[in-house]
Amino acid sequence: MSELLAPTLQHLEALVSFDTRNPPRDIGTGGMFDYLRSQLDGFRVEVTDHGAGAVSLLAVRGQPTRLFNVHLDTVPSSEAWSSNPHKLRLTSDRAIGLGACDIKGAAAGLLAAAARTQGDAAFLFSTDEEANDARCIAAFLAKDHGFREAIVAEPTMCEAVLAHRGISSVLMKFRGHAGHASGADALHTSALHNAMRWGNAALEFVESQAHQRFGGLTGLRFNIGRVEGGIKANMIAPSAEVRFGFRPLPSMPIAALHEHFRSLRGSAAIESYQETFHGPSLPSGDIAGAEPRRLQARDLADALELPIGNAVDFWTEASLFSAAGLTALVYGPGDIAQAHTADEWVSFDQLATAVSTYLRLLDATA
Repeated sequence: MSELLAPTLQHLEALVSFDTRNPPRDIGTGGMFDYLRSQLDGFRVEVTDHGAGAVSLLAVRGQPTRLFNVHLDTVPSSEAWSSNPHKLRLTSDRAIGLGACDIKGAAAGLLAAAARTQGDAAFLFSTDEEANDARCIAAFLAKDHGFREAIVAEPTMCEAVLAHRGISSVLMKFRGHAGHASGADALHTSALHNAMRWGNAALEFVESQAHQRFGGLTGLRFNIGRVEGGIKANMIAPSAEVRFGFRPLPSMPIAALHEHFRSLRGSAAIESYQETFHGPSLPSGDIAGAEPRRLQARDLADALELPIGNAVDFWTEASLFSAAGLTALVYGPGDIAQAHTADEWVSFDQLATAVSTYLRLLDATA
């Protein structure tokens, strides 16, 4: 193991051992945050509890203008894990543990690099990214923080990602008229039937968008995640709920897509339509406004000598920093294909590359 990899794996072992699954969002200001405080000697540290398991730690050394952001919450573990997800396992070439790839490996690398440097540095660790409830970032950006650049950690194979899709989550409620299912009007008075009509129309619309393109990305990503309603087979459903999400290209206005989804077949029975989460694309803004931001991010990646990767389909909180006016890009160790999976892992090569990059960037004046 390299000189930098060994301490990175030690920090990763500690970070994985803390249960930061989100949900259930049972995360407090002790535990993992006590560990982070103990490893940030020479930093001014501020820990804030934003409620509902959303905790942030801002650590600043000197007077930096560039911020490194890492979310330390993870998705829930599943029964498919072959061993304890909170005990890091090492093989000949990888580290296995919940959050090792997404994205505690980046935090471990930053801690290892910070211990070897003395220059300006700023880290923002947060715990609400997996809940689509960006309280930590929103609270930070609402302050007079003074930062101009943000490097947001997600698994990008140690390449700088400059563009990704937006994201929107929606809760729709359908109304119906309760009654006996033997009636001929059941076809049109059931809330569930109308929800299914709407779902079929939505899927047809999404398929029609497959030809749309932006920066190497194609089509509209869409998923109906949950449908609830009804009582039993011989009773007409008086109500139904549909939860769905979509991920548009940066060139697709989210507001226009909402209007279209509201107007699809079956929508006459919609009782309410509520967007429960909205995340802008990266770079943020309309096409005219986003292009200068993309060029600024490219200039930053070039200045930092980071290899530039392709646009990605997954959403990141880098878009929130971009929307607030910071030059933002995404960079971190690991492959997104390993995130949110059983026996999640990150390779030693990726960790070594990331921590070497962090050391180089922290050695320079930020």
